[in-house]
Order: sequence, then C-alpha cells, then structure tokens
Amino acid sequence: MGVYFFESSALVKRYATETGPPWVCRLTDPASGNEIYIARLTGVELIAAFVRKVRAGEITPSDAQRAIANFKADWATQYQIVEITGAVVNRAMEYAEQYGLRGYDAVQLAVAYELNAVRQGMGLPPLVFVCADVDLNRAAVAEGMVVENPNHHP
Repeated sequence: MGVYFFESSALVKRYATETGPPWVCRLTDPASGNEIYIARLTGVELIAAFVRKVRAGEITPSDAQRAIANFKADWATQYQIVEITGAVVNRAMEYAEQYGLRGYDAVQLAVAYELNAVRQGMGLPPLVFVCADVDLNRAAVAEGMVVENPNHHP
C-alpha cells in the first residue's frame, strides 16, 4: 500500500490507451489499497485531454465519452481531491518562473509539494509524484520529491 499523487499526464493513462496503462491501473485499482491524491484541476485537464484526443484522431468520440464517464464516476468515489489554495498558487508562480513550467503543470507540482510537506511534517512517509511529463518530473526531483514516470513501466 502506498500514497501517490497523480498528475494529469499520468492519470489519463488509466482511461485512454497509452504507454503505461497496466502499471497505472494496478496502482489506481481500489483493491490495491493505495491512497490516490489528485488536484482539483485534474478534472478539467482530463476531460480536455479526452476531447483533444478525439480531435487528433487518437480515439473515437464513443471511446472519449466512455473514458469521460468512467473518469467522472471514479472522480466521485476513488480519488482524494486536493484543493488549490493561495499558498499553492504562490508556490506555483515560483515554479513557473524557476523551472519554466506551463501554468497548470506548476500548479500540479505545487499541490503535490504542499501535500507532501504536510505528510512529512506529520512524520508520514513521502508520497510518490506520478507524472509522464519529463520537464515536470525534473522539477519535482529538484524539489526533493519521489517521482515515478508511468512511461517507464510496461
């Protein structure tokens, strides 16, 4: 049993065929007993990702609707959703400037960092930042986070 923060580029793999889905599915399966945290904005990012995949011809509209429905059902029951606070936004602005991250990427990292800091302050083990974005993973490592890239797992 572990504690994971899933960034959008990793969580989308649970619902759309990409590299890494079996590993992601094992980690996010409720039977695994893992705690899965996501940022509130992940909902928007995942829906947008499915729609973009349709426009790019990567998935059919019916596959996108199925993925959206499955994600929305899981959103309501399987994830611990972390709110975006003023402290998170301030940290995200620093990350955007320091690492050249896109806006939502900086927010994702700031949410994970703040959550991890709270956990460690309580004497709990660190969470694992799960992300498929190389630049974002580099920034997370630079911030002292434990990182897993689902693209490195079959």
